[in-house]
Amino acid sequence: MNVVFVAPRRIVPSRFFSTFLKSMSTKADKSLMDQPTYICPIDAEPLHRYQQGGYHPVTLGECLKAGRYKVLHKLGWGGYSTVWAARDQRTESYVTVKISTAEKNDDKEIRELQTLKELASYQPSLTHVVQLLDDFDLTGPNGFHKCLVYELLGPNIPDVIDTHFSSGRLPGRLAKTIAKQSLAGLHDVHQRSIGHGDLHTRNLAFTMPCLDKITEEAFFEIMGKPEIGRVQRRDGKERGLGVPEYIVKPTSYRNCLWNSAQSIKIIDFGESFSCAAVPHKLHTPLPVRAPEVIFQDKIDHHVDLWSMGCMLFELFTGQPPFDTFLITPPILISQMHEMASDDLPERWQKIWDKMDKGDGVTAESPGTNLQEWLEELYFDGRHLPDLTREDIVRLGKIIGSLLCFEPSARASARQILDDPWFNE
Repeated sequence: MNVVFVAPRRIVPSRFFSTFLKSMSTKADKSLMDQPTYICPIDAEPLHRYQQGGYHPVTLGECLKAGRYKVLHKLGWGGYSTVWAARDQRTESYVTVKISTAEKNDDKEIRELQTLKELASYQPSLTHVVQLLDDFDLTGPNGFHKCLVYELLGPNIPDVIDTHFSSGRLPGRLAKTIAKQSLAGLHDVHQRSIGHGDLHTRNLAFTMPCLDKITEEAFFEIMGKPEIGRVQRRDGKERGLGVPEYIVKPTSYRNCLWNSAQSIKIIDFGESFSCAAVPHKLHTPLPVRAPEVIFQDKIDHHVDLWSMGCMLFELFTGQPPFDTFLITPPILISQMHEMASDDLPERWQKIWDKMDKGDGVTAESPGTNLQEWLEELYFDGRHLPDLTREDIVRLGKIIGSLLCFEPSARASARQILDDPWFNE
């Protein structure tokens, strides 16, 4: 019997694992002495962030902005916000409300709001970019919170794969459609001199069937009834003022009326920036982070094109082109050397030479290049491919035109969209 096992392609030395295990042991010892104050059976946002400057404690059924937005369900959470499904009592429609933490992160909040207002000013609205509907301020026990109201969207790409595709990846034809739509959305954003700054598959969400005018009961049939877990202090004392009575488990969208004909939109512009006011650093996930961010070089919208190359690879194969387990910048750069279409720019060479390459070693033999790795994953024997080898060769060339070390050498979203392969 032939067993196919896709393992990490690089060898990490035992010295690294020794250091890693020692670090984990130290952290474990510390965690035993530093037990959390609050506990809850729901696994969601960290409870210690419900304090001054942190999350706003939300109660299902409460109405925000002078009674306009009635909170119905949780959609998700992040390091700087919780995200909720709500009913707009004025328009009788369903919306998304993102409530930011109260800690001072004004630059990030201002940039996101300015970006979304700029994109919302265009008519007709951009087809593959989430639409901002409203914004307001909220004062609660943990401080002052900025709130953004968006159109209600459905599950993101990984959630759809988890729910609908047991193979762990999208069908090739569907991946191609999503790729084309995400490129169109990115082109529209770049045309407005805006960079997204955080492009990956979790920031691509499917549209929902129109839910306007349906009852709340019908809404819960689609989204599922909220599951809550009571928050308690470990020592049995009363909860603090800014700590919620309960935590809501985010919806799984398992009853969502999803189908492959629904289009996608780019979401989460928390790292976005105007090309006239570029931030000093970005927090894009490391496996899809552009090399110029790692080398602390000048940043512009070209960072999105590198991330798009990584995302296209993942859409078709089910995993990013670079390792995600125990990844570090030096290991990642060494992998980029194998996959990039050009050489490391001379201006980065000294920085690369000074990097701690002891974090990891490449295999003794040269690693697989982009095309070899793409074909190995797509035709791995565990899936029934619905694209031909010629399709994957052409896809490799498209991805290769995006994965260039030199930012200005990367193909634009428009150039990729104009490739005949997307219309075949």
